[in-house]
Amino acid sequence: MTPDATAAYATFRPRRGALVARVAALGSLVAFAVLAFVVPEGGAAGFGLPDRLLTFAFGVAVAAFLWRYARLRAVPSRTGLRVVNLVRSHDLEWAEILSVGFSGGAPWVVLELADTEEVSVMAIQRADGAFADKEAARLAALVAHHGSARS
Repeated sequence: MTPDATAAYATFRPRRGALVARVAALGSLVAFAVLAFVVPEGGAAGFGLPDRLLTFAFGVAVAAFLWRYARLRAVPSRTGLRVVNLVRSHDLEWAEILSVGFSGGAPWVVLELADTEEVSVMAIQRADGAFADKEAARLAALVAHHGSARS
Protein backbone atom coordinates (compact mmCIF):
# COMPACT_ATOMS: atom_id res chain seq x y z
CA MET A 1 0.00 0.00 0.00
CA THR A 2 1.36 3.41 -0.92
CA PRO A 3 1.82 6.12 1.73
CA ASP A 4 -1.11 8.08 0.23
CA ALA A 5 -3.36 5.01 0.43
CA THR A 6 -2.25 4.38 4.01
CA ALA A 7 -3.12 7.98 4.94
CA ALA A 8 -6.50 7.72 3.20
CA TYR A 9 -7.40 4.64 5.29
CA ALA A 10 -6.14 6.06 8.60
CA THR A 11 -8.51 5.76 11.55
CA PHE A 12 -10.77 8.74 12.21
CA ARG A 13 -10.55 10.02 15.81
CA PRO A 14 -11.73 13.19 17.53
CA ARG A 15 -9.13 15.56 18.97
CA ARG A 16 -10.63 18.04 21.43
CA GLY A 17 -13.45 15.84 22.67
CA ALA A 18 -11.10 12.94 23.34
CA LEU A 19 -8.61 15.13 25.18
CA VAL A 20 -11.31 16.70 27.34
CA ALA A 21 -12.80 13.26 28.09
CA ARG A 22 -9.42 11.82 29.13
CA VAL A 23 -8.61 14.76 31.39
CA ALA A 24 -12.11 14.68 32.91
CA ALA A 25 -11.87 10.91 33.46
CA LEU A 26 -8.62 11.25 35.36
CA GLY A 27 -9.95 14.26 37.27
CA SER A 28 -13.09 12.35 38.21
CA LEU A 29 -11.11 9.39 39.43
CA VAL A 30 -8.85 11.59 41.57
CA ALA A 31 -11.71 13.77 42.89
CA PHE A 32 -13.87 10.85 43.99
CA ALA A 33 -10.89 9.03 45.52
CA VAL A 34 -9.99 12.13 47.52
CA LEU A 35 -13.62 12.64 48.52
CA ALA A 36 -13.89 9.03 49.69
CA PHE A 37 -10.75 9.46 51.78
CA VAL A 38 -11.28 12.99 53.17
CA VAL A 39 -14.90 12.92 54.42
CA PRO A 40 -14.78 12.17 58.16
CA GLU A 41 -16.20 8.98 59.63
CA GLY A 42 -19.24 8.84 61.91
CA GLY A 43 -21.80 11.51 62.71
CA ALA A 44 -24.73 12.65 60.59
CA ALA A 45 -22.60 13.55 57.56
CA GLY A 46 -19.84 11.01 58.14
CA PHE A 47 -18.95 8.16 55.84
CA GLY A 48 -18.54 4.54 56.80
CA LEU A 49 -16.56 2.03 54.79
CA PRO A 50 -19.51 1.17 52.45
CA ASP A 51 -20.01 4.89 51.71
CA ARG A 52 -16.33 5.31 50.89
CA LEU A 53 -16.31 2.27 48.61
CA LEU A 54 -19.48 3.38 46.80
CA THR A 55 -18.12 6.90 46.37
CA PHE A 56 -14.93 5.56 44.84
CA ALA A 57 -16.89 3.08 42.69
CA PHE A 58 -19.02 5.95 41.37
CA GLY A 59 -15.85 7.82 40.43
CA VAL A 60 -14.58 4.72 38.61
CA ALA A 61 -17.91 4.43 36.72
CA VAL A 62 -17.80 8.09 35.66
CA ALA A 63 -14.17 7.73 34.59
CA ALA A 64 -14.97 4.56 32.60
CA PHE A 65 -17.82 6.32 30.78
CA LEU A 66 -15.62 9.29 29.93
CA TRP A 67 -12.79 7.01 28.82
CA ARG A 68 -15.23 5.24 26.51
CA TYR A 69 -16.05 8.62 24.98
CA ALA A 70 -12.34 9.18 24.41
CA ARG A 71 -12.19 5.91 22.43
CA LEU A 72 -14.63 6.97 19.68
CA ARG A 73 -13.34 6.07 16.22
CA ALA A 74 -14.23 5.14 12.68
CA VAL A 75 -12.00 2.61 10.97
CA PRO A 76 -12.07 2.54 7.15
CA SER A 77 -10.93 -0.48 5.18
CA ARG A 78 -11.05 -1.62 1.57
CA THR A 79 -14.44 -3.24 2.19
CA GLY A 80 -16.22 -0.73 4.40
CA LEU A 81 -16.32 1.41 7.50
CA ARG A 82 -16.51 0.36 11.16
CA VAL A 83 -18.04 3.17 13.23
CA VAL A 84 -17.48 2.89 17.00
CA ASN A 85 -19.74 5.36 18.80
CA LEU A 86 -20.41 5.78 22.50
CA VAL A 87 -22.99 3.03 22.93
CA ARG A 88 -23.23 1.25 19.60
CA SER A 89 -20.94 0.17 16.76
CA HIS A 90 -21.84 -0.15 13.10
CA ASP A 91 -20.15 -2.19 10.38
CA LEU A 92 -21.04 -0.63 7.04
CA GLU A 93 -20.10 -1.59 3.51
CA TRP A 94 -19.12 1.29 1.24
CA ALA A 95 -22.10 0.55 -1.01
CA GLU A 96 -24.49 1.31 1.88
CA ILE A 97 -23.23 4.90 2.33
CA LEU A 98 -24.81 7.52 0.08
CA SER A 99 -23.49 10.76 1.56
CA VAL A 100 -21.29 12.21 4.28
CA GLY A 101 -21.68 15.58 5.99
CA PHE A 102 -22.47 17.72 8.98
CA SER A 103 -26.27 17.53 8.97
CA GLY A 104 -27.83 20.82 10.12
CA GLY A 105 -26.51 21.60 13.58
CA ALA A 106 -25.25 18.10 14.29
CA PRO A 107 -22.10 18.06 16.44
CA TRP A 108 -20.61 15.25 14.36
CA VAL A 109 -20.67 13.84 10.85
CA VAL A 110 -23.78 12.00 9.73
CA LEU A 111 -23.80 9.24 7.12
CA GLU A 112 -26.91 8.89 4.98
CA LEU A 113 -27.43 5.21 4.15
CA ALA A 114 -29.11 3.56 1.19
CA ASP A 115 -31.90 2.20 3.42
CA THR A 116 -32.86 5.83 4.39
CA GLU A 117 -31.30 5.45 7.84
CA GLU A 118 -28.64 7.79 9.21
CA VAL A 119 -25.60 6.89 11.28
CA SER A 120 -23.66 9.43 13.31
CA VAL A 121 -19.89 9.25 13.18
CA MET A 122 -18.99 10.65 16.58
CA ALA A 123 -15.28 10.35 15.72
CA ILE A 124 -15.48 13.38 13.40
CA GLN A 125 -16.66 16.24 15.62
CA ARG A 126 -17.56 19.76 14.56
CA ALA A 127 -15.71 21.06 17.64
CA ASP A 128 -12.43 20.15 15.92
CA GLY A 129 -12.99 22.95 13.38
CA ALA A 130 -10.87 22.82 10.23
CA PHE A 131 -9.50 19.41 11.18
CA ALA A 132 -13.07 18.04 11.29
CA ASP A 133 -13.83 19.55 7.88
CA LYS A 134 -10.69 17.93 6.46
CA GLU A 135 -11.58 14.55 8.00
CA ALA A 136 -15.18 14.76 6.72
CA ALA A 137 -13.83 15.51 3.24
CA ARG A 138 -11.45 12.53 3.49
CA LEU A 139 -14.36 10.25 4.46
CA ALA A 140 -16.50 11.66 1.64
CA ALA A 141 -13.63 11.02 -0.79
CA LEU A 142 -13.41 7.39 0.38
CA VAL A 143 -17.16 6.97 -0.09
CA ALA A 144 -16.94 8.55 -3.58
CA HIS A 145 -13.92 6.41 -4.50
CA HIS A 146 -15.61 3.18 -3.49
CA GLY A 147 -18.88 4.34 -5.07
CA SER A 148 -17.18 4.88 -8.42
CA ALA A 149 -15.41 1.54 -8.09
CA ARG A 150 -18.75 -0.29 -7.90
CA SER A 151 -20.24 1.56 -10.91
